[in-house]
Amino acid sequence: MNDHYYSRNPQSESRPVFCDFVWRGLSLRFETDAGVFSRGEADPGSRLLLDALPEKMAGEILDLGCGWGLIGLSVAGRWPEARVTMGDVNLRALDLSRRNAERNGIPVSCVESDGMAAFLDRRFDAILTNPPIRAGKQVIYRMFAEAAACLNPGGALYLVIRKQQGAESCMKYLAGLYGRVERLDRSGGYWVIRAAEPREA
Repeated sequence: MNDHYYSRNPQSESRPVFCDFVWRGLSLRFETDAGVFSRGEADPGSRLLLDALPEKMAGEILDLGCGWGLIGLSVAGRWPEARVTMGDVNLRALDLSRRNAERNGIPVSCVESDGMAAFLDRRFDAILTNPPIRAGKQVIYRMFAEAAACLNPGGALYLVIRKQQGAESCMKYLAGLYGRVERLDRSGGYWVIRAAEPREA
């Protein structure tokens, strides 16, 4: 069965599992499911990405490839003044994100999008992503390139990637798109990267 967490309509049988998550004093409860990335627990990469974020975030924020909503709902819950949009190609993931937003009383917007496709006419102050590495380098590199064109002045792309899955080459690619690329954290086999100051196309 050709079924991945980046499939639009996962065919795997639904097997819901709940998990609790605490971040910066915020306690959240999530419903997760089969056919969506990281069923049953917060994955370590997303945890590291959240921990590397600034002390304060505001403005328009996009959780790109939101899955069941861990990153976007954590940010929106911690900083209610931020306007968080959550996008994913996986319809089961989007349904989970909507239900998790309602369950935790956090207002967000959930949008079906294949990568950045639904957001190319919008601008964000931060784009956050734990990208779908298994979809392939061509797919995620396109996401990063299109993200560069969708940032407000002063905005940044934050992403997490395993070192063994190409973190070093990813940083080199990002350096061709952004004037400032920095590694915020390196632990547990993951790199958290911040890319800002998009170069002219």
